Amino acid sequence: MTNIKNIIFDYGNVIFLIDFKRTQHTFTELGIENVERFFAHTGHDPLFDEFEKGLITAPEFRDGIRRITGKPDLADTQIDNAWNTLLIGVPPVNHHLLMKAKERYRTFLLSNNNEIHYNWIMNYLQSEYNIPSNEVFFEKSYYSHLVKMRKPDRDIFEFALRENNLVVEETLFIDDSPQHIKTAESLGLVTHLLTAPETLESFMYSSGLLLKEDPALNK
Repeated sequence: MTNIKNIIFDYGNVIFLIDFKRTQHTFTELGIENVERFFAHTGHDPLFDEFEKGLITAPEFRDGIRRITGKPDLADTQIDNAWNTLLIGVPPVNHHLLMKAKERYRTFLLSNNNEIHYNWIMNYLQSEYNIPSNEVFFEKSYYSHLVKMRKPDRDIFEFALRENNLVVEETLFIDDSPQHIKTAESLGLVTHLLTAPETLESFMYSSGLLLKEDPALNK
């Protein structure tokens, strides 16, 4: 990857750890049947697409959950707590990697996100890491609910590429979802599908994108 000048990072399960199984379990407890079809890594109910594109508000999303569960008395906090079980956190090494990457490449964030998760994550970054947002790590961050577009649709990729004058052959896209990788490849981007047990740390060093520090130099 010697020709790479730009890196576009996905957020969930690339930088920030998430757990679909935990959320499926909590949705089941709320009364959602066939949860694998309702919410999964590879696809989900249109309600989530609308929320991630910013086409509906958080109150409208919660009302959608109440409608689907058939439980109109579910409190906002119950729904938010269930929805936020997806979120685990950022291993500290990942923030270190992002700062190192920013020194060598133009770096960007391209995240399918939503109002509830976004607010939780911003609060988490401030309380756990004392940083205001992810803007410290990237030249530009793109959150689906703010730009009204989401992966795997082509328009969000094209928007980010065009706005920053990125050459596709010089741009690496890292994501954990095959459907997102497929779109990126169709646009000519260099791609890497990051799946467990591989981590962002192991990939960044094994690919040669970053060089490990020599401990002897830090003595």
